Amino acid sequence: MGIQAERVIAMDQSPDTAPSLHVQLADYIRDKVYSQEWPEGTRLPSEHQFMLQFGISRGTVQKGIQLLVNEGLITKVKGKGSFVIKPNVEHLTGNSLLSFAESLSMQGINFTTKVVGAEVITADKVCSQRLGVPLNSPIYYLRRVRSTEEGPLLYMESRINMLTCPGIDKFDYSKRTLFSAIEEASGKKLGYAKVRYGARIAGKLRGELLECDESAPVLNIDQVCYLEDNTSTEWGNIWLPANKYVLVSVLQRA
Repeated sequence: MGIQAERVIAMDQSPDTAPSLHVQLADYIRDKVYSQEWPEGTRLPSEHQFMLQFGISRGTVQKGIQLLVNEGLITKVKGKGSFVIKPNVEHLTGNSLLSFAESLSMQGINFTTKVVGAEVITADKVCSQRLGVPLNSPIYYLRRVRSTEEGPLLYMESRINMLTCPGIDKFDYSKRTLFSAIEEASGKKLGYAKVRYGARIAGKLRGELLECDESAPVLNIDQVCYLEDNTSTEWGNIWLPANKYVLVSVLQRA
């Protein structure tokens, strides 16, 4: 139920339990977006129109819209208004193992890669289990941010099995893709990956790297990549801002 006026609260809620009016406004707008009544790129009504429609103050409207800006659902353009964000990048998922660099190149999108961390570590219990390697095995821990001129697109954390990829730490990953480096270092082709998808909150560190609010939703892709001989080679975690990326699949009925 949408908000009706400054002092009117949903009928099934008491004043003590009802959400704040700016939260109710955010819920109203979010429902319009999720139902695609206001599709991507739609300009929202002005602050004044919301004030008149619901009998609420400008401050309430601004707080409600800011909630959605922090979520990455709405963007504010100076002098033009507020708009439903339209993700500008797609990543094809399905039966093929395609890197994000390959996907961006296929779409003709120019990007840069910044290495924000790289070091040789030893496999702890979790890494040992995910990569199927002995405890304390050498692991190359690589962190990168990939960006376009509009800002960061994704943050990648990769733990690479150095037993299968000797010399993997010698490449310049601001210029070289990880998949191509793995195939060169291992002398084998990548075969397949086991992938899990999950919705997460960005948090402070990833929010800073992705230049989004720490409470904004992000998509986490957790994957383990295997070489053509079924040897595990990389455990990767990829973090995608929900307002910039969409995953696309083409599915055939069995």
